[in-house]
Amino acid sequence: MSKIKDFLQETGVFFLATVDGDQPKLRPLGAFLEKDDKLIFGVGDFKDVYRQMRANPLVEIAACKADGHWLRYTGKAVFETDESYAKEMIRTAGLDAIYNEQTGHKLMTFHLEDATAVDIPVMGAGESLL
Repeated sequence: MSKIKDFLQETGVFFLATVDGDQPKLRPLGAFLEKDDKLIFGVGDFKDVYRQMRANPLVEIAACKADGHWLRYTGKAVFETDESYAKEMIRTAGLDAIYNEQTGHKLMTFHLEDATAVDIPVMGAGESLL
């Protein structure tokens, strides 16, 4: 997990891909936690991405470094039941203006299971990070 974490920290922004029916959807994210031997990500319960992941939990995260190496992290999104992950992510990522009692929005956190992660250079074969 630490190689994936380091990769995502270096890129700063990464992209989460889902599907909506038969249409792929991609959006940028930047916040995550490394906790309990997992990488924890979050999406809003009021967003289409959450509905898409509930309908089809197979997702992919992609990120690209300045040197051209890119990451493909693919797996099944499993939503967390422990709300402490969301509380920590809201606090550390400064998301409290979006996720609070006044807005009623809730951050839904998840990690990937049955995952693969590959660091892929511009030319050549990729290296598994898991």
